[in-house]
Amino acid sequence: MEAGADVEEPPLPLALSRFQVSEEFGFLLPDPLTELPEPYGPWMDIARELPQLITSHQLRPRVHQMPQLSTQHLRGREELHLAHLALSFITMGYVWQEGEEGTVQVLPRNLAVPYWEVSQALGLPPILSHTDFVLANWRRKDPNGPLEIENLDTIITLPGGESLRGFILVTLLVEKAAVPGIKAIPRALGATLQGDEETLHRALEELAGAIEAMREALRRMHDYVDPEVFYSVIRIFLSGWKDNSAMEHGLIYEGVSPEPLAFSGGSAAQSTVLHAFDELLGIRHHQDSAAFLRRMREYMPPAHRAFVEAIGGAASPRLLVLSSGDARLRAAFNRCVSALAEFRSYHIAIVTKYIAVAAAKAKARRAEPGPAAGKPPSALEAKGTGGSHIFSFLKSIRDSTRAGMISA
Repeated sequence: MEAGADVEEPPLPLALSRFQVSEEFGFLLPDPLTELPEPYGPWMDIARELPQLITSHQLRPRVHQMPQLSTQHLRGREELHLAHLALSFITMGYVWQEGEEGTVQVLPRNLAVPYWEVSQALGLPPILSHTDFVLANWRRKDPNGPLEIENLDTIITLPGGESLRGFILVTLLVEKAAVPGIKAIPRALGATLQGDEETLHRALEELAGAIEAMREALRRMHDYVDPEVFYSVIRIFLSGWKDNSAMEHGLIYEGVSPEPLAFSGGSAAQSTVLHAFDELLGIRHHQDSAAFLRRMREYMPPAHRAFVEAIGGAASPRLLVLSSGDARLRAAFNRCVSALAEFRSYHIAIVTKYIAVAAAKAKARRAEPGPAAGKPPSALEAKGTGGSHIFSFLKSIRDSTRAGMISA
């Protein structure tokens, strides 16, 4: 729409590309690199053998023999992301190789220093986060084939076999399902700014459809992930060294800081998608939950974090819906809020199956006589890997989402 000569042109709504958000892939890193330049072979060699090195208890000796490499030959965001992915997975394996009873207090210099440098360059923390685990950890088997689970694989993996692969790739498909909703955000904000109720209605319908598709994608977790493998094998490698009784003093990154540093483990709360949707819809969470979510934003790429903050600072679609009094617009808005609450309810059901029920079974197994080795960890029975009290947190954000409905 062209502005007349004497009319001030409205500011442009948020351009996705400005925030490293892809029109095709959303927050996923588009077609990530799978190989680093030749000098970084030692990292990639270890990263590709992680499941075998961990289960044979050989990872720590291999890391001690690893040369300390300079990060100055890494070029561009894609190489940095692959380096961060490899070093994150190696670090989690190194720390948790012997389970929660055999953790380390020091990450050796030859791993800690380059990991810190790559993290600083990307603006990410030096721990495995959702960005590494999912957004940057995928490749197509057939480069020209579709972005579907049969044609996808991970770049780097950990113990957990097909269940770990399924966990990563189903989460990736949830991110991919969100893309139409992400693309609707700038349109919704532009329409709000201009008071264009018709365009806002269309954008809200697209957003609601995307959230519903995300829930459908999440359902596939049951097909690809075994709850016992997830709880007993996979979950410990997603655990951090903040709010975790198994590593209550944190971790010393040798050559970086003489004092231990504490970082949260991987968490679905580190995904930018629901933060962006909450901000757009004006969902307000209770104080403790909001504080935890805000802390999880520090684990997102800075550009994605800036995107969420820009949405929060933009004109509010909720206020336009309230002031308009249009029943059709209100219904579209409420469909978005309802879909978001239902997605969160479904996530609670998944967590119940994969953590609460699995934890009860694991507790019973730990009570059995016999050696402790091979028995599941206990430090995070009631907590998420990000360190939150998992059920009170998830129910709180689900309930505050429901409270965002606009009544007639």
